[in-house]
Amino acid sequence: MKNIKRICLVLGMGTWLSSCHDLEVPVLTQLTPEIFPQTAQQFIQAAGPTYNAFRQGYAVEYFFLQSISTDESIMPARGGNWYDNGRYEQHHKHSWNADNAHVNGTWNWLTSTISTANQNIFLISKGADSPAKATSLAELRVQRAICMFFMMDLWGNIPLNTTFGDTTAATLKPRAEAFAFIEKEVKESIPNLDATIGSPTYGRPNLYTAHALLAKMYLNAEVYTGTPRWNDAIAACDQIISSGKYALESDYLKMFFINNGPQIKEFIFAIPYDASTPNGWQLYARYSLPRSLRAKYSLNHTPSAPMSTLPEYYAHFNDPNDVRNKQWLTGKQYLHNGSPVIVKTTKQGYDEDYDGADKGASIDYHVELTPQVIIKKPASFDTGNDEKSWNMGYRNNKFYPDSTSATRNQNNDVPVFRYADVLLMKAEAILRGGTATNGQTALSLSNELRTIRKAATWTTVTLENIYSERCRELAWETWHRNDMIRFGKFEGKWGVKTDTDVRKRIFPIPTNAIQLNPQLKQNPGY
Repeated sequence: MKNIKRICLVLGMGTWLSSCHDLEVPVLTQLTPEIFPQTAQQFIQAAGPTYNAFRQGYAVEYFFLQSISTDESIMPARGGNWYDNGRYEQHHKHSWNADNAHVNGTWNWLTSTISTANQNIFLISKGADSPAKATSLAELRVQRAICMFFMMDLWGNIPLNTTFGDTTAATLKPRAEAFAFIEKEVKESIPNLDATIGSPTYGRPNLYTAHALLAKMYLNAEVYTGTPRWNDAIAACDQIISSGKYALESDYLKMFFINNGPQIKEFIFAIPYDASTPNGWQLYARYSLPRSLRAKYSLNHTPSAPMSTLPEYYAHFNDPNDVRNKQWLTGKQYLHNGSPVIVKTTKQGYDEDYDGADKGASIDYHVELTPQVIIKKPASFDTGNDEKSWNMGYRNNKFYPDSTSATRNQNNDVPVFRYADVLLMKAEAILRGGTATNGQTALSLSNELRTIRKAATWTTVTLENIYSERCRELAWETWHRNDMIRFGKFEGKWGVKTDTDVRKRIFPIPTNAIQLNPQLKQNPGY
C-alpha cells in the first residue's frame, strides 16, 4: 500500500461537466449511468480524493494541535529557528488565538476533506445500485464522520455540512447535536461496511473502524454532551475484540517502521503515506531527530530537531523492562556500531555563555540528550544556539527515520485507531463505572497489554494507572490532548505553561473562517 494511487476521475468529471457550457458542443448536462462509477474498483477510485485529502493534514498541523498543546511535546525556538511568529509557543502556553496558523490550517484541512467527501458521495450516489456502491457510500460517510468528530473534539460547536453544492451559509450546531449526528451517521453506515481487514480495505474505514470511532465518542461522551456512556463504549470495544480479527503485535517498534502497512494486525484504521507523492506530509523524524544523527540513519536531509518531550511526560516511562522505552532517544548518543556520535565544535559552540579566554578552543562533543528543556530567552521562546541547547529534551523516535526517502517526507503509515487503544478504552470504561463483559476486567485487559510490552504486570489498577499506560502506549499518536481533557489534566502546569483556563479545552474558530461566513460565532474566551 505504499504506492498511493492518484485518482483523477472526479477532476475529469469536473472538466467534462464544465465543457457542457460551451455552446459549440452538444449539450450533455443530463447525468447518465455511462459516466458514473459502476464496478467495485470504480467506486473505490471515485472515493480516492477523499482519502487523499484526509492524509494531507493529519501528521502535521493536526498533530501539532493535539500534541504540542500537552505535556507530550514542546517545540521551542532553537537559535532563532522555529519561532514562526510564536505559533508553537502559543500551543505550549495555551495562549493561541483565532489567527494561529495551525488552528486555521487544521480547520481548512477538515472542512476541505468533508467537502470532498460530500462531492464523492454525490458522485457515487448516481451510480447503479449495488452492494459495492452501498459499501463505498458507507465508507465515505464514516470517513466524513471521523473528520466531524475531530472538529467536534477541537472546536465544540461545528457546522454539519453534508450536501454537495449547497451554498447556504453554514451555522454552528451545538456540540451535543453534532455528537448525535455523527453517531447516527456511523450507525446507519455499519450494515454496509466491509468486515474484511488487511489489504482489501486498508486505508479506508471498515466495519471495525466504525466501532472504534463510536468507542472514542462514547468514552468522551461526558466531555462532549455531559452524559457518560461507559457501557456503550464497552459494547463498541467488544465488537472489535470479539471479532478475533485483531491482536497485539509482539514487536512494538516494528509497527511504526517505514515498511508498516496492512500486515500490522493492530492497525484498525491507518493512513497510508508515500514519500514520493506531492501531497500528504509525514515528517516526524524531521521534527524530533537531533541534527547530529543524520549520518546514523543515512538520511538524505538534515533533521531540524526542534521537537522534544517534557520531563513531566517522560516520567510515565518508569519500568526499565518496558519495550516502549525504546521509542525514545535519551542520554549519550551512539552510532549503530557502538561508536559515540561526535560533533566537532568549540567550547563556546558547546555553551554559548562560556566566555573564557579559550572559548574558541576546539572540542569533540559527545552528543548527549538531556531531559530538561530550558527556555533561556523567554521573549523569543528560545533555548539558545549552542550544542547544549539543540540537544535539550528527549526525542521520540517511534516513526523510524526513513533512509529510503529522497526528501524529508517518510513512508511510515500512521495509525488512527489501534487495537491496543481499544483494550485500554474498555479497561478505562470499566473503571469509570461500566459493566465488565466477556470475562475481561480492567486489570486483565491492562495486563494483557503490559505483558506483551514486557512491563511488570499489576495486581491492582486505577484510573491513574490507565492514564499513564495510555501515555506509554500512544505517544505521538495524536490522542494525548483528548486523554488529558477526559482525565481533567489539561489545565495543569508543565514546562513554562501556567494557563488553567478550562475554555482552552476547545480552540478558537479561525478568523478567516468567520470572515468568510459571519454565521459562525466565536467560541467563548476568544
